[in-house]
Amino acid sequence: MVAREIRAVPHPRLRLSPQAVGMAALLLTVSVWAAFALSARALSASTLLPADAALLRFGVPLVVLAPALWRRRHALAAVRPGPAAKIVCGAGVPFFLAAMFGGSLTSAAFVGAIVPGMVPLFVSALMVARGRGLPRGTQSTGLVLIAVGVVALVSRYAVPFDTDVMLGSGTLLVASGLWALYTVGLREVDLDPVGSIGLLCLPSFVIIALLALIGVLPTGMAHAAAGDVLLFLVVQGLGVGLCAGLLYAFAIRRLGAERASVVGSLSPVAVVLLAIPLLGERPTPAVLVGVPLITAGVVLANRKPRRATAADGADTTSAGTPARSGEASARAGEASPPAAAPPASATGPSPRALPSPRTASDSRPAVAKVPTDA
Repeated sequence: MVAREIRAVPHPRLRLSPQAVGMAALLLTVSVWAAFALSARALSASTLLPADAALLRFGVPLVVLAPALWRRRHALAAVRPGPAAKIVCGAGVPFFLAAMFGGSLTSAAFVGAIVPGMVPLFVSALMVARGRGLPRGTQSTGLVLIAVGVVALVSRYAVPFDTDVMLGSGTLLVASGLWALYTVGLREVDLDPVGSIGLLCLPSFVIIALLALIGVLPTGMAHAAAGDVLLFLVVQGLGVGLCAGLLYAFAIRRLGAERASVVGSLSPVAVVLLAIPLLGERPTPAVLVGVPLITAGVVLANRKPRRATAADGADTTSAGTPARSGEASARAGEASPPAAAPPASATGPSPRALPSPRTASDSRPAVAKVPTDA
């Protein structure tokens, strides 16, 4: 009887607030972004080759999402070639190989700071090239801090000139520029996060498989250690390729793009801290100065200007233009370095408030909400 009475007593259920759930998703996303940067550095010490890591990065999401992608086949086929090329080049094989090669010559801190950190500056440059005007206010301050942080990061290796580090840093800048192209391309397609993953991964997997088959990119998957294969399958395939985009899109819906981007910008700091026990890296004075500057710059570049919306009080993106409900957060999941991280990414690679359609009266460029890491 006592046992029945105990079982009859209702047990309070642990209920988490939407904000707590969103924060948990965001912290997992930041961990994945950090893992992308760490794996870019660890690849050179593993038994896998870059082509092997790329096959896992783009192949695993295709296998997991195959039924969902089949249902979206008509939407994928309707994507225009121009935006599709931006997405495939910006976060596909060129980006992935550039991030991996740059990481092999530098450090995890460089990958985690340069690749995602420079994206707002490159996106702003693309917008200026399109005649959208110059950024102002906190956005321009943030872009300046990002540039100063990158200079502080690499200046130590300029005199005396370190060929490997400078070449690796330049390659990471190329990877960041490609990710900015991907960020802009995402805004031009009408796909949800799952469809965006398919649009990126399917052509990228076909390209890397063909390059491996004809011998342009060597592969050592058959002789690789099982532990290395499992590690990159989880980190690159499931983590960067699949989870980062979906988790970040979910976090934005729960927390809002501005709060999510601020927390996400802590990814370079997480990379530096994790690289100490996992890779044996010790942060240099240049890293201790450059990474905080880049992080602060990304936070400021992603801040949403306080502008009154006289007409209808509509919410605005970081560029101050009306945002279509749910659109920025839906696409946000894919613009995060991996991701692929990096990449992007990944990244992963900027599931934040991406540049939204411009109004005729607004001449300022859209600065993408760019979380730090791909």
